[in-house]
Amino acid sequence: MAAESEQGQEQQPKLPQKRYFRQRAHVNVFSDMAFEYPERPSAQDWSTHYPAYFRVQAGQAGDAKRQASAEDGDTAGREAQAKRGPGAAGIGSDADAPAAKVEFADIGCGYGGLLVALAPLYPNTLMVGMEIRTKVVNYLQKRIEALRGLQHGLLQRQNGGDTSVEWVDVRAKLRQEIADLAAPHDPSAPELHDNGETERLAPGHYENIASMRINCQKYLPNFFEKGQLSKIFILFADPHFKRRKHKARIVSATMLAEYAYILRPGGVLYTITDVKDLYDWNVRHLDAFPLFERIADAELETDPAVPCVVNSTEEGKKVARNKGSKYLACYRRIEDPAEAGAAPTPAA
Repeated sequence: MAAESEQGQEQQPKLPQKRYFRQRAHVNVFSDMAFEYPERPSAQDWSTHYPAYFRVQAGQAGDAKRQASAEDGDTAGREAQAKRGPGAAGIGSDADAPAAKVEFADIGCGYGGLLVALAPLYPNTLMVGMEIRTKVVNYLQKRIEALRGLQHGLLQRQNGGDTSVEWVDVRAKLRQEIADLAAPHDPSAPELHDNGETERLAPGHYENIASMRINCQKYLPNFFEKGQLSKIFILFADPHFKRRKHKARIVSATMLAEYAYILRPGGVLYTITDVKDLYDWNVRHLDAFPLFERIADAELETDPAVPCVVNSTEEGKKVARNKGSKYLACYRRIEDPAEAGAAPTPAA
């Protein structure tokens, strides 16, 4: 019996170790690197990223590996779907049901701390992390695969009658992490890092998150339809300190036009940085853009995503550990008067 238990532990998925996936932070976004991207959003195949949410039709995929992956995840996908509740078209669902769509995008997602934190908070929402660095994307993909595998193992144990398997209290866990960050830092202690739930069941079982390698400053509209997203996250972006590098900043008049296109009216753009100059730059450009309005701090206090934005990324935890400052600015996408049919305001 003990031998079987040890063998089962050896067969469990293992989380990747970050030290094997380190890569320099700065990448030239204007260089001609090779990326895979669809011609239009409707041509993007999301089933490989979210196999529990999409029905893969035999003979339609043209990819035996995809079909095998869907079949392997069928049972676990059904179980996960039962816990997720309505709102997404999972494997085995009605073929005529509308396909689930990605609604959250983390631009420059890094090692995926935000996605892992948000996944159980929004278990019915598909979210994608978009990152330009190859090694970092590989790490996050392996991390998500391992978390899904561990969650499916826990589900099988629970379904087999194991009463020791518990569900995580997501909000209580987040409150504890925030308290740990506020405590005095012990240099000998390991770095605060949330690898996700490996011993307790989490809502959604991390089936609703994925990552992809993409240069968002070139190909973002190729992936998302107009008004598809409800949240965009730009967290601790590269500040590009040199003036001649400012054109590479992820917040600019040009990029804001693309964010406004893919973000639905009422959607939220979250930005945070520990660099005051970059914060001033972001606020100046967002204030000047006609389709965004700033959200008051009082309103943000009731937004469940904000604590994750401030505290859950690897960079955010590093800033908190070093007692640095964080500058948060969130903006709501407002209705375009021209699209709403309103008459334009006459010039003074």
